[in-house]
Amino acid sequence: MAETRAGAPAPALDETMLAMDVVDTIRHADRVVERELEGPGRQARLRERLREIYASQGIEVADHVLDAGITALEQQRFAYTPKGEGWKRSVATAWATRARWGRFALAGFGVLVVAFGVYHFTVSAPRAREAAAIARELETELPRALRAEHDRVLAGTQEAAPRAEAARLLAEGEAAARAGNLTEARARRTALNDLAARLASAYTVRIVNRPGEPSAVWRVPAANPRARNYYLVVEAVDRDGRPVEVPIISEEDGRVARVSRWGLRVPEAEFERVRRDKLADGIIDQPVIGQKVAGSSATNWTVQTNGGAILSW
Repeated sequence: MAETRAGAPAPALDETMLAMDVVDTIRHADRVVERELEGPGRQARLRERLREIYASQGIEVADHVLDAGITALEQQRFAYTPKGEGWKRSVATAWATRARWGRFALAGFGVLVVAFGVYHFTVSAPRAREAAAIARELETELPRALRAEHDRVLAGTQEAAPRAEAARLLAEGEAAARAGNLTEARARRTALNDLAARLASAYTVRIVNRPGEPSAVWRVPAANPRARNYYLVVEAVDRDGRPVEVPIISEEDGRVARVSRWGLRVPEAEFERVRRDKLADGIIDQPVIGQKVAGSSATNWTVQTNGGAILSW
């Protein structure tokens, strides 16, 4: 704002600059604006008030200049309106305030790096390794293992039935591996392994003949309370007398278990023969009733039996 000493003539000012000064004076004189711009005749009152303000400073301002300043204020012609937020301004602002937000951003970035590292080493990488291992097993290891177990079966027997079963299991296992069905492919490999192990095993089946243990039992079937089923309690042993576990299916509940001792179903006459033999002197004269040789899938029995079995008595 132009100022002059008391009594000095007012300097000559460009009217546009003077009008801008009028606007600035009005903006900084809040009371003037609040009081003089209210109600009718506000421009006239404001003009007089402005003339007094300039006169006190020794400046004489023409009415049309005051009117131009008032009009410019109302039209916001000399007001500064900041430009909208552009990407350049945003970048500049961020750079200027980097000291304030930089350490928080750096800490956040560090947290993200640590979190990514933890996720990678505990989740992502193990999953990737597992997926690669499964793919390798399906493409290479399982087909090779299936073929090896199949060949082991063929090498261990000349019987048609187990060889046909081995061929079926091999085909199903290879198809499952090609389809990406890991569970089914593994199951066929296990079945081939079990078949090869059964064929390779050799053991003797004998009636249990020890003090305090039953050698024969009978059961009343749930489906026919008037009937009785008769069983010899038997065990499988190798040539050194050690127990051999074999897969047995219970005819009572269909449960399958690998056991070395089970109840073998026989006719009543065979049951009575063994019972009388043991009652005579506490010893069974002919305890061996079956023989399983390597390469064979069946047991050769010396007693009459349909192969039915129970797992508990």
